[in-house]
Amino acid sequence: MLYLHDVWVNWFEGEENGYNICHFHEWRKDDGIELLDQVPLLKIESILFNYIENDLAEMPQPLLDEIFQKAFLRKNHERVQLDYCFVVTDGTGILAVDTIGYNVPIRKSRLIPRQEQLVYEMIENQDTKTYKFHPEFDAKGFHILSPEPLLMAGLTRKERQLKQLLFMALDQLQSSDNEAEVRYWFTEWCPERYPDIQEMSFRNAWERLFEETKHGWSKKHEQFCENIIKGQPFFEKLWEMEQGPRVN
Repeated sequence: MLYLHDVWVNWFEGEENGYNICHFHEWRKDDGIELLDQVPLLKIESILFNYIENDLAEMPQPLLDEIFQKAFLRKNHERVQLDYCFVVTDGTGILAVDTIGYNVPIRKSRLIPRQEQLVYEMIENQDTKTYKFHPEFDAKGFHILSPEPLLMAGLTRKERQLKQLLFMALDQLQSSDNEAEVRYWFTEWCPERYPDIQEMSFRNAWERLFEETKHGWSKKHEQFCENIIKGQPFFEKLWEMEQGPRVN
């Protein structure tokens, strides 16, 4: 069994999409960074790595049995034993995982670059471990509240968060079934098409609005997002959290 020591982790909890598990350059000062005193390292097949990185489904029990209680968190100068915590790699991607006692990857983290380089060196001559597992679905389904990776590609952490906030607002707009409201917001996005928009059905207007806003991210997107969430305390709080003095 291979082990890493003194590993800094920045847990992202309940994330089913790898693009939301931020790499080191997107970590923030107010993130809750923890130090793993010791953590087992496994080299696994890419299909299983991707399954762990991009889902919240049950992991192979033999894998969990192999790393059971072999990781320790350093907290207040004490070593705290963790039931199912480990680092996995397929030789390309690297991920730290903590199930917090369950059999699904509840918490996930990237590593700092120095530790990533160490992982590559350690697994260079290691055989890939194979674990039988049965994905719950043949193909993962994406939707407006769990966007496909292509829609998030190339965006910063702040942009991804705001884009997901916009999608949450658009999802709420869809559930309102309010034709006048969706026409209003489509006109806000695309005022030059006002005459056409007034002739659209609710369904057509919403689908066209989503299609036109879902690609990329720009100042126009950000302004539209700020406008559509006004007066909604929960959305406004999420907005404010992304407007602090941060780089990403």
